[in-house]
Amino acid sequence: MSPNLLNLDAAQLAGFFAEIGEKPFRAKQLLRWMHQFGEADFSRMSDLAKPLREKLAASALIEVPRIVSDSTAADGTRKWLIDVGNGNAVESVFIPETNRGTLCVSSQAGCALDCKFCSTGKQGFNRNLTVAEIIGQLWIANKALGAVPKGDRVVSNVVMMGMGEPLANFDNVVTALQLMLDDNAYGLSRRRVTLSTSGIVPAIDRLRDTCPVALAVSLHAPNDALRDALVPINRKYPLSELLAACQRYLDKAPRDFLTFEYVMLDGVNDSAEQAQQLIALVREVPCKFNLIPFNPFPNSGFKRSSREAIRRFAEILISAGLVVTTRKTRGDDIDAACGQLAGKVEDRTRRTRRVVEIQPC
Repeated sequence: MSPNLLNLDAAQLAGFFAEIGEKPFRAKQLLRWMHQFGEADFSRMSDLAKPLREKLAASALIEVPRIVSDSTAADGTRKWLIDVGNGNAVESVFIPETNRGTLCVSSQAGCALDCKFCSTGKQGFNRNLTVAEIIGQLWIANKALGAVPKGDRVVSNVVMMGMGEPLANFDNVVTALQLMLDDNAYGLSRRRVTLSTSGIVPAIDRLRDTCPVALAVSLHAPNDALRDALVPINRKYPLSELLAACQRYLDKAPRDFLTFEYVMLDGVNDSAEQAQQLIALVREVPCKFNLIPFNPFPNSGFKRSSREAIRRFAEILISAGLVVTTRKTRGDDIDAACGQLAGKVEDRTRRTRRVVEIQPC
């Protein structure tokens, strides 16, 4: 079967060219054609000699995931449903703002971590996405938004915060990150590429040593008892281990702080006492907080904290000297808001559904 060159970063592409008897520098040319010009047809790559174009067409392909649907919300947020085969689909979301454009990228078809407030987790897990399916989301967005072949920078920021746990698909995600950062591909700054994780501690250390982009940690609770219930991976990597990994990550991080994400759940994790617990928890970690109003989905069992509760919670954190932002809900009318991405996944986990009543701790 012919290799899909969209799966390869610069070093891997240079290796491919060496295998077919061509000079490794051709990798840079092909990277630019694929990622900067959005070209998937070898015959149109005009600065490659015709015999090379013919050799590439005979030995390889550039296959981009297929768009199933393209929806635009009233606020300009745009969501693509992308076919990844075998009845599965993932979602990618573009969020336009005055001074930047952010693309939210998925890394798995479904998710095995089963965070209780997340729509993706409710549908189980099928498989990891390939590099082509991950970087293909950026390729699709640039095409759809008119950024290629003109070369305009429409997507200025990428957040690995879509469907799935990025660090559970480590190798493919890191290869995709390398392409995002490569000057011959997308040329994004490490500061403008953010990976969000629920807290797989060994993989956080690997990311620090391999490709240290900006890091966001899905915290969501101020103590282990509550986080065990909300974010089950905490039972394997409790808060003490997670925060130690965060400290280690800062040694090589592109910024001098990490972001902690905290979904605001009415009556579950939004009390003044829990805000004080949070302050004590992160005292030794340079960080900022991103408070996320819960975005409802069917049968979630949770309600969004009131505006007053969110404001009060934020003020307690700010009074302790923490930097706090409250995320503006975007794209909820097309189910594109944080926690709402569901796509379509055939669950392979055979996970037994349980109704769990979660009490504040």
